[in-house]
Amino acid sequence: MRTKSIHTKSARVITLGCSKNLVDSENLVTQLQAGEIKAEHVDVPSPAETVIINTCGFIDLAKQESIDTILECVKLKEEGEIQKVFVTGCLSERYRDDLRREIPQVDAYFGTMELPALLAEYNVDYRHELLGERSSSTPMHYAYLKISEGCNRTCSFCAIPLMRGKHISKPIDKIVLEAKNLVRRGVKEIMLIAQELTYYGLDLYKKRALADLLDALAIVEGLEWIRLHYAYPSRFPVEVLEMMAAHDTICNYLDMPLQHASDAVLERMRRQITQEEMRKLIQQARLINPGMALRTTMLVGFPGETEAEFNELVEFVREMQFDRLGVFTYSHEEDTSAHLLVDDVPIEVKSERANQLMEIQREISLQKNETFIGKTLRVLIDRKEENSFFGRTEFDSPGVDNEVVIDAAHHFLRVGDFAQIRIDEATEYDLMGTPVSV
Repeated sequence: MRTKSIHTKSARVITLGCSKNLVDSENLVTQLQAGEIKAEHVDVPSPAETVIINTCGFIDLAKQESIDTILECVKLKEEGEIQKVFVTGCLSERYRDDLRREIPQVDAYFGTMELPALLAEYNVDYRHELLGERSSSTPMHYAYLKISEGCNRTCSFCAIPLMRGKHISKPIDKIVLEAKNLVRRGVKEIMLIAQELTYYGLDLYKKRALADLLDALAIVEGLEWIRLHYAYPSRFPVEVLEMMAAHDTICNYLDMPLQHASDAVLERMRRQITQEEMRKLIQQARLINPGMALRTTMLVGFPGETEAEFNELVEFVREMQFDRLGVFTYSHEEDTSAHLLVDDVPIEVKSERANQLMEIQREISLQKNETFIGKTLRVLIDRKEENSFFGRTEFDSPGVDNEVVIDAAHHFLRVGDFAQIRIDEATEYDLMGTPVSV
């Protein structure tokens, strides 16, 4: 039987969860490669010297996926296909002691901020000069760029502060440097991510500085699209909307999770905002940026959510006509303040409410997509599959939003390039089009 003192020279990294985890894994692989370790991203467990699992601990389904992946790797280790298994990320940060007891076959567990300790297992020192030199796990023409870590919000349903700690902003100059390095490698679109974008800068600059960051990024030569994800609505800095209108490189797209529309539920969620305040913010955003695509996320089945409160949410969604919308069902998370409440909405009711909201959004999405028929849109080509190219407009983020489909049997396009596409047909979540010469 092999011992834990084996010096490993290769690693495969499996990433679970959100785009913030993806960035962490990209930085991990880059640091390992700089230390002459043969490291690579993989989607599923497979034979290797070592496997590193970057876990998610956000909701029950994500936690279960992480545990299942750990167990699968442990099984491969017992069969001699893997020498070592390391676990990092949010699940490991939150449940490390429990995991050590329940799955002791894992060689080491690391938290979300323990990259140097993980690198030490490979005798690799962390290199600060590698900022932006990321081993990409996405197509080369787009990348996620994390502008801060942690969160100071106190939403009652959310366990992220338990796993990621307090908000820590990355300085503007370092973010700009990272963006320039990414562009130098061929990145054309950068998606700014954080637990909470609009809090950016309060710790460093004593003010909300997201607009200042956008102004600095918008003039980076070669950067064509900047996209905003995870913007908290309470005390939203309006100057961000003005900056979006001022720079063509900032996509007319805003991902702003609202979670609910009933004031009573919002109060129990500790969202620090009312429905009326959300309405005014949405109206202001659309006034400043006509045609802006607004993505949001709603959470149904929160403790105590009545039929009347859910119906408030339904009417709000119908009235606001969001361009993109996702729905989660409530997950009762330990150590959150909502865990003190009774999780009294049955699972089947949560599912029914989620399905009802998504059916409403399906109709809204179809109506909005049909308005693009006959128009020519600028599309970034993401990939080719069989006889089709798939791309996105500035109104769509990869993996979660609509796509533009082009017939590859009759048209040639290059992945990673922009193309002018005339929209010929529309479905609920896709557009079909034809390239046109400019």
